[in-house]
Amino acid sequence: MEDQFDIEEELNKLPKSPGVYLMHDKHDEILYVGKAINLHNRVRQYFRTGHGHGGSLKIARMVEQIAYFEYIVTTSEMEALVLECNLIKEYHPKYNTMMTDDKGYPYIRVTVDEAYPRVLYSHNMKRDKSRYFGPFTNAKAVHDTIDLVVKLYRLRTCSKNLPKEIGKDRPCLYHQIGQCDAPCNGLISEADYRKHIDDAISFLGGNQKEILKDLTERMKAYAAEMEFEKAAETRDLIESVKHIADKQQMSKTAGENRDVIAFAASEQDIVVSVFFIREGKLIGREHHHMNGNMEDKAAEILGGFIKQFYLGIPSLPKEIVVSDEPEERELLESFLSERAGSKVTIVVPQKGDKNRIVKLAAENAALVLEQDMERIKRKEKRTIGAVADIAKAIGIEKADRMEAFDISHISGTLSVASMVVFEKGEPKKNAYRKFRLKSVDGPDDYAAMKEVLARRFTDERMDTYPDVIMMDGGRGQVNVATMVLDSLGLEIPVCGMVKDDNHHTRGLYYNNREVAFPAGSEAMLMITALQDEAHRFAITYHRQLRKDKQVRSILDEIPGVGPARRKALLLHFGDVEAIRTATQEEIEQVPGMVASVARAIYEFFHM
Repeated sequence: MEDQFDIEEELNKLPKSPGVYLMHDKHDEILYVGKAINLHNRVRQYFRTGHGHGGSLKIARMVEQIAYFEYIVTTSEMEALVLECNLIKEYHPKYNTMMTDDKGYPYIRVTVDEAYPRVLYSHNMKRDKSRYFGPFTNAKAVHDTIDLVVKLYRLRTCSKNLPKEIGKDRPCLYHQIGQCDAPCNGLISEADYRKHIDDAISFLGGNQKEILKDLTERMKAYAAEMEFEKAAETRDLIESVKHIADKQQMSKTAGENRDVIAFAASEQDIVVSVFFIREGKLIGREHHHMNGNMEDKAAEILGGFIKQFYLGIPSLPKEIVVSDEPEERELLESFLSERAGSKVTIVVPQKGDKNRIVKLAAENAALVLEQDMERIKRKEKRTIGAVADIAKAIGIEKADRMEAFDISHISGTLSVASMVVFEKGEPKKNAYRKFRLKSVDGPDDYAAMKEVLARRFTDERMDTYPDVIMMDGGRGQVNVATMVLDSLGLEIPVCGMVKDDNHHTRGLYYNNREVAFPAGSEAMLMITALQDEAHRFAITYHRQLRKDKQVRSILDEIPGVGPARRKALLLHFGDVEAIRTATQEEIEQVPGMVASVARAIYEFFHM
């Protein structure tokens, strides 16, 4: 589309209306999605020197890549905001500061609209009549809490339609072990069962004092009556309740529902920390990564995070406490309030308890970022560092994209080849290719590799070329590859991955010399991984072809057996060996089989 796109002409056509704009590069990839209250003014800013970049080198780099743009007009800025969020989530544009993880949140659901309610695990919060608690950040803790509540208040776990199905079956095992009052058999009234549910809701809301008092008295009574097993069971329940209570740490702002958001940024990453406070209790915290760096402004980071994060959260708090003023704060508050169905306020505290907990969230984000940086450094040493060492050792500028080739066959039959791709030291599996040899007869690996390379570098669909080619072999394979590249007018470095007498990779053959690497070095491990992956991919393809060939070469040679009958035979008998040992009468039992073909099959295996 960019070939016919005149940016200056299209800028003049922009309407002075609210909407969303999408910036594209020459490959039609979406670079950036933004919204504007006035598309005409906002989009034009990107293409005016010194305007619209806000001093951001990132945006300046993005503008250099724009080949064309498109836009969608909306009726309001609020509608543009929602559309922008959805498009960012769908397309993951490179230059938007956005979340790189997509977490779901478990809830505890109490089906209060049922005559005999249940306490259930829910992956999301629906707009129904149930009572929800959450969101929580630990699915196991949610399951543990539900198990405890069901046990404490002897609630049903079945899905029976009560009271309609009361008395249809005997009470289940849970009733027999004292963990359910069996409403399914009318052994507890609806009113008494509802009292249990009310107590369970109170417990989930944070009131554990009453149940702890009741359990303690119960444990003492069991001990006094020398029912020590029951006393021990009750003691364990008390410990479980205390454990749940400890997880719900009190904050000094009791009774409030709020989220606390802060972030930390490095040159490569952003970590946003979120604390969830419900009914005045800290019920959990989590961390999210965003694809930005310290160059991004705090307002942009927090504004982008809030839009993306709360688009997928059905239950919003009354208040969101943030470390810095997010961009378009008033619009965000309107957006969140509309989603929540009640007023949601964004607060930037300067002092007091709220400022203290914001700082705590920021400290947590910084700690996670520090841990991640160590992890990233270790990973870079294994990947980018190893690639740099390889390039330096053989004397080329870079080896960011390496392509490795391997041939697989059995005595020259069913010859196949594999091409695997590593980019910046990591497998890029969507770029892998497999080849079925067309022109080679017999075990001629050189001829096979010549065909594969010629096909690879003349295929217009594979227009991204490697920085270096890695051949499975030594001088002979390298010479073949070099000859093919020369005939095509291509200058790409070619290395041979050389193995020792024990079939272990020992180094690279390049420019008529062998380059050795220290055993156990990251570069040596990378070359070995590349060679092993090429071999694995080729063998896997060859094995599949052999399997298909085995079926076809046996059954398809029988007169009257085509694809449909072959499939019917295999479905009926399971494998070729079972067909081989079957009688003619048994073969005739195959659906769609006729006597003449059954006789031909039997005679094929027995004559």
